[in-house]
Amino acid sequence: MEVDIETLKYPIGRYEAPETFTEAYKDECIARIEALPAKLKSAIEGMTAEQLDTRYREGGWTVRQLLNHIPDSHMNAYIRFKWSLTEETPTIKAYDEKLWVKTNEVASFNIDTTMKLLDAHHARWAELLKSMSMEDYDKAFKHPETGKRNPLNKWVGVYAWHGEHHLAHITELKKRKGW
Repeated sequence: MEVDIETLKYPIGRYEAPETFTEAYKDECIARIEALPAKLKSAIEGMTAEQLDTRYREGGWTVRQLLNHIPDSHMNAYIRFKWSLTEETPTIKAYDEKLWVKTNEVASFNIDTTMKLLDAHHARWAELLKSMSMEDYDKAFKHPETGKRNPLNKWVGVYAWHGEHHLAHITELKKRKGW
């Protein structure tokens, strides 16, 4: 069964922000962020090194690269949130995620350690997110490439989606391969 490229790239669809940011939506996003490490751990349980080094689609990243990209991305998100909470609309530092997944430790480091990092990071990040008031979510950062104001109430949803997006890359690959 052939799957179209859009479905391979976005197995849960593209991110769609809600019309309004509510307490219920905030709580849902935090719960999704908090639950991600356990879901990823379950998804990769029993995978071989060869399976971890399989691309989820032609031209896409390997499972191992995805698993390293998620904490890289989410640690940057955490820092962006902290800057936004402690500075007046700071301009963040951008990074090239395509180059970050090519650094040496991504290919050689034990994936169990990466998963421990993700687990610890998400626990701390979720605690920060829970401690924020609704007004805190109106705080924002500026991206250096666009100069646009990026409110945290948008990005908590983006990152909740982001983790599940990459989780689906892994679970859908496993289904297609019959693993």
